[in-house]
Amino acid sequence: MTANTKAPYADTLLDPVTLGDLTLPNRILMAPLTRARTPDSIPGELQEVYYGQRAGAGLIISEATNISPTARGYVYTPGIWTDEQEAGWKGVVEAVHAKGGRMALQLWHVGRVSHEMVQPDGQPPVAPSALRGEGAQCFVEFEDGSSGRHPTSTPRALETEEIPQLVEDYRQAAVRAKRAGFDMIEVHAANAYLLNQFMATGTNQRTDQYGGSVENRARLTLEVVDAVAEVFGPERTGIRLTPFIEIFGLTDDEPEEMAFYMADQLSRRGIAYVHVNEPDWAGGDVKFTDDFRRALRERVKGALIFCGHYDGERAARIIDEGIADAVAIGRPYIANPDLVERLRLDAPLNEQDPDTFYGGGAEGYTDYPFLDNGHDRRG
Repeated sequence: MTANTKAPYADTLLDPVTLGDLTLPNRILMAPLTRARTPDSIPGELQEVYYGQRAGAGLIISEATNISPTARGYVYTPGIWTDEQEAGWKGVVEAVHAKGGRMALQLWHVGRVSHEMVQPDGQPPVAPSALRGEGAQCFVEFEDGSSGRHPTSTPRALETEEIPQLVEDYRQAAVRAKRAGFDMIEVHAANAYLLNQFMATGTNQRTDQYGGSVENRARLTLEVVDAVAEVFGPERTGIRLTPFIEIFGLTDDEPEEMAFYMADQLSRRGIAYVHVNEPDWAGGDVKFTDDFRRALRERVKGALIFCGHYDGERAARIIDEGIADAVAIGRPYIANPDLVERLRLDAPLNEQDPDTFYGGGAEGYTDYPFLDNGHDRRG
């Protein structure tokens, strides 16, 4: 294909799409990507460059961002509970907006995927039930200053009376995100973290109003969505889900029932979008079929986004078939800041360097070349 010839699927991917009341110029979203490059949990100039370079995405969804000190399971990940963190994110959003981009902040609580070494005052992490995830690991800093993966701790179960404060932590994080200028908010209820732990049968053995039935297990996630939507409005609120996922020891006997119940409840609330992750990195049988996707499509009244090993051709297919409104792409965005342009032209992609995915500085973060051989796009 010549340098100036559009890919056969380009018109589909470059067609504008509406999420809530926000119109995006294309349907290629940047998925949330943890990069572990904020040692003090405060985004800075490096993040301004990184996200600014990728402003061509229809919507950038930020890396998962901790809502509180107890939400953390990985060192060097950003937060949104202090004035300094809020100011850091404000600089990032301004850099994205200066390039004509749009950005959502993803709100994160890891739940039991943590360790006392990461928690305030060495306390155990919290979870729906006091069940340690078999084989689960978090990312900690050791006493000698080195860092690395470490088995998670056994959590303590959240007391029922603690849950309103947890919901308030999400709401306050949304307040800070709005002050920082984010265009949208995304509730992270996926990938075996706290809200996903409440929704799944294998991690939730509660006997109060937050455990047992599908309705009860979904209660906390919906309370969080409601709290966040009070701040941003439902038309600027999205959520990420991972039906069928089994990582960090999480199991679920009713994944389809939960997915359909959540879709119905979120649609009643007028949520802008539902972002469904199909994590090809998780291993095992994730069980996604087009029949499931279509059944979900029938229930989701807002925009429906899928994420998971999509290239331009596969993304265009599910959009053209009416299954998805947009597709979020993750790891290719690491190595290709101009991914939308590369997909438009069906141009070759830069090769990713997994050794620089997590931690470090500019190398493997802001130094991947553009199609024009690395022209500086910081502006």
